[in-house]
Amino acid sequence: MVGTVNTYRRVIALTGPLLPLVSFLARLPVAMSQFGSFLLVAQTSGSLATAGVVGGALSVGQVVFGPVLGRVADRHGQRPVVLTAAAVNAVATAALVAGALAHLATLPLALIGAVTGASVPLIGPLARTRSVALAHRADSDESVVGAVHALEGTLDEVSFVFGPALVGLAALLAHPAVALGGAAGLVAVFGTAYALHPTAAATAGSPPRARAARVRQPRVVHAVRVSLALQGVMFGACQAGIAALTARLGVPGQAGIVYASMGVVSAAVGLGLGALPARFGLRLRWRAATGAALALSVPLLFTDGLWPLYVVVTVLGAAYAPHLITAFALTERVVEPARLSAAMALAASSLVAGQAAALAVCGRLAERYGPVGAFAVAVAAAGLCLALALVTRVPRTRTHARPSAPPRPTAEPALG
Repeated sequence: MVGTVNTYRRVIALTGPLLPLVSFLARLPVAMSQFGSFLLVAQTSGSLATAGVVGGALSVGQVVFGPVLGRVADRHGQRPVVLTAAAVNAVATAALVAGALAHLATLPLALIGAVTGASVPLIGPLARTRSVALAHRADSDESVVGAVHALEGTLDEVSFVFGPALVGLAALLAHPAVALGGAAGLVAVFGTAYALHPTAAATAGSPPRARAARVRQPRVVHAVRVSLALQGVMFGACQAGIAALTARLGVPGQAGIVYASMGVVSAAVGLGLGALPARFGLRLRWRAATGAALALSVPLLFTDGLWPLYVVVTVLGAAYAPHLITAFALTERVVEPARLSAAMALAASSLVAGQAAALAVCGRLAERYGPVGAFAVAVAAAGLCLALALVTRVPRTRTHARPSAPPRPTAEPALG
């Protein structure tokens, strides 16, 4: 326990105490926008179909343009990219609120939703890249790099628990527009703060010669992206199945709380992942996490009560963060540093794409076959994740040398 605390202290010493807090608050709008836009459009239009179209457009915008923003960040640095994206996203989110309240037609709302998704500032993937760059610049050992991934994964998990919870609370006490308006304010303030933080100097962009030659990515990179897409399918299928079962039980309002219980446990286990010794390599972690996801998801097929659902979903969450953290750590291990932001963004987009596709399909399956129809998709996706982890060759060491440490600027203020 003491060793784990000391490891995380070394991580905070690299980033400063302010950066994790700022990056967490800047991630919240991403978790709020999808759910918030669905609730807002559903309430103002009276149509779940319209809400689904707008939410789908938002997801498509993020999936398509997320890797583009990551690529631009690799070339020109995170600061200008995040500053621009945060400003556009704040305006687009506010426009979506105004358009929904003005009862715009489906097509204009979908176009605004697509711009909102396309301008998501990618704080999660970029924060991982920045923290890893800080660790490499300080010549930290692999235990610290592993703790960086664990901390960033935990921040992601917590944001995706609190984000929808804040939306639900705002919708209950006031109106979904309040939640989306808050998301616009958060991304404007904390996205800008993240961009301007002095640690942005660690990700100032790569010189042209560092990215001139196009290197073929190892197969494990593509396997990890597929695995993350399947993880997204599990998320989407669980959301649809939980919503269907709680509706059948007459307590639809419990759906968000049930899903949040999964995230809380997932975040706690993810933080504890930093305590694992180095002998538990990434290949073993990948296989263990996907095996656990399969074993722990099977009980979903036999769950038909609210409290059993709470128990099964809560326990299942223990498998999710280890898989996500390991997947991003594998990406960082095998991708050359000059292209890491784009790779992290593409990995995150794979997760979003899988979740969006599953929500679109599993909602219909749940209507036709009941909750078990959606949960069966989650179990099948977990099985495919495990198969992929078993057959994919994972390098035992880094395939690229660490970037050389640049000289530290002396004029920058120390803002934490």
